[in-house]
Amino acid sequence: MTQNRPWIPYLLILPSVAFLALLFVVPLVQTIWLALSDNGAPSLANAERMVTDINFTRSVRNTFLLTVVVVPVQIAIALAMGTMVAKVGRGRETILWIWTIPLGISDLAAGLVWLSILQNTGYFNSLLFGLGVIGRQASWLSYQTPVALFIAIAVAEIWRGTAIVMVIIVAGLNQVPKEFKEAAEIFGAGPWTRFWRITLPLIRPALQSALILRTVLAFEVFAVVYALGGRNFPVLVGEAYNWQNQNQNYSVAAVYAVLIMIISLAATLIYLKALKVDPERLP
Repeated sequence: MTQNRPWIPYLLILPSVAFLALLFVVPLVQTIWLALSDNGAPSLANAERMVTDINFTRSVRNTFLLTVVVVPVQIAIALAMGTMVAKVGRGRETILWIWTIPLGISDLAAGLVWLSILQNTGYFNSLLFGLGVIGRQASWLSYQTPVALFIAIAVAEIWRGTAIVMVIIVAGLNQVPKEFKEAAEIFGAGPWTRFWRITLPLIRPALQSALILRTVLAFEVFAVVYALGGRNFPVLVGEAYNWQNQNQNYSVAAVYAVLIMIISLAATLIYLKALKVDPERLP
């Protein structure tokens, strides 16, 4: 039927294309124009104002530093958790359910949970004081303790976002044929050799997807940072929020949004190039 009516496939995808154009392409074009225009004319004044902002350099540094620290740790933890789950027989679903609980918690709620733990009168200080480790309440989330603040935000992000990485990696591990591992065992390959030579190459598509997703989300981190550090730990999305809501300057906020998009696209292209997936070599 489609041979006589070649327009039918295009008609079927038309609603999806219209939806994407209305809710994604149009706002994207408007945002780019808002960022690169001034009084209706093309201009780089907004970008210049963003670059010369006092918090711009700090926000870029903090965002990249948080991404560089958090994403590898999440991948490593998720690989360990996924490997452990793959070897579990009974209770596997229960373990997965417990480990994925953070997925059901919003970013802001996760930040508030860790705030209740790490604030001056929080559970962590109470525990240390009760054990006699500290003699008075310690401040972990102030501008006077930047290292402790960074570690607190990194730990909160790792706790919140590792579950989604684990789910992707577990799905990839389930696609690895058992025959490959059994053959490697017969030929005397040890656990590390099997993991490095068989498991990792075969789950490369899952790793690629997990890295792209978590890196993009790491560049967009905001709620956890805002709950724990506020303006003491500026990040790119946080500065975009401040320019839009506090300064009421939508143009500079749009420049921040475009910058985040460019960084995310660049990271995605790097991962696609570095972790090439050859379909012919997959099981």
